[in-house]
Amino acid sequence: MATTHDPAAPARLPESEQDTLVRAGGNSGGTVSRVPVTVKEEYLLLDAATGLPAPQADQVRGAAGLEPIAEEAEIRAQLTQAQIEVATPECVDLDEVGGHLLRLRHALGRAAESRGCRLAASATPPLKEEDPPPVTNLPRYHAVRATSTQLASEQLVCGMQVDVSVPDPEVAVAVLNRIRLWLPVVVAVAANSPFWAGQNTGFASWRTVVSGRWPVSGPSPYFDGLADHEQRVQQLLSCGVITDLGQIYWQARLSSRGTTVEVRCPDVQLRADEAVMITGIVRALVATAIMDGGAPVQPCPPELLQAMNWNAALHGLGGSLVDPGGRLRSAGDVLSQLMDRITPALLEAGDSREVAALMHRLLQEGTAADRQRRAFADGDMRAVTDMIIAETTAD
Repeated sequence: MATTHDPAAPARLPESEQDTLVRAGGNSGGTVSRVPVTVKEEYLLLDAATGLPAPQADQVRGAAGLEPIAEEAEIRAQLTQAQIEVATPECVDLDEVGGHLLRLRHALGRAAESRGCRLAASATPPLKEEDPPPVTNLPRYHAVRATSTQLASEQLVCGMQVDVSVPDPEVAVAVLNRIRLWLPVVVAVAANSPFWAGQNTGFASWRTVVSGRWPVSGPSPYFDGLADHEQRVQQLLSCGVITDLGQIYWQARLSSRGTTVEVRCPDVQLRADEAVMITGIVRALVATAIMDGGAPVQPCPPELLQAMNWNAALHGLGGSLVDPGGRLRSAGDVLSQLMDRITPALLEAGDSREVAALMHRLLQEGTAADRQRRAFADGDMRAVTDMIIAETTAD
């Protein structure tokens, strides 16, 4: 039986993993904070006339004219025909990330217009019909709909994923253990889903709530090293509730090869430069975890981490957040804690000025969820969809 972490025990990594992190940080040659990243974004397609989800994904993908990169396509199918996903190439500079996201958004935006719909970077549809859009015609997606009918019908949500390269699987597991307490702050910063089917949900990130209903989802657990991670993942597969690694929906997880940490907790961002900011924050969190070496890992009971994440989804930056020490504090104070933690990594990567400027704008304008709510207050739900469409492809 796999061992589990006792949250009351001293939270130190096993000696082998302490050594692994020390080597990874010490052998970085000063470049641990500039490791390659890949960014994935999911978008909605909305009907130009009604603002409702438009099942045009296959047609839009065909019209976009995007070419394959490396071994994977830049544009990908999603569960429903009203969703579409893009993936950037590997990037080292944040400017590269922003350039590719704008290129991909513009290409898809033009393709969507040619099919009578619009590209929308909102994590949930502000307007929605009762009947769900058709599932994309792939065996995997038909199986999801057949076995989890209601969940699949409500999975009309769009996230952002930041994939950060790490030296090896041992380092990846150690990084997961160290970033998990900070991911609720990322959820709050990235909140972009306050509305669902014409209703104000009361949450800044309703997508976080919807996505957390799958059997293996939400905050990732603490692992006592790589062997513990592998044993527990295998147990999940062996029990038959999930059928492959792609159904592990933790907010941060290892890639199948184990050399990438995939951070999956952010809502898709309204603007491309906001996605750049999130990318910089996530990469700096991973780099900081590596540079921490063998320092103790802060303990956190799983129920507290779940509560931290739920609270972040509820308030965004518009209320109090629970900091990694388990204290309820103002969102601004917790955000300052995050920035203090990652500033050395941002400086080393040359990302500090760009991330700080975007963070300053965020604090002035509010999250994308705040801006969606203001658009509704100034107009109606259609004003919200119009704002989202305009911001999605704005330079």
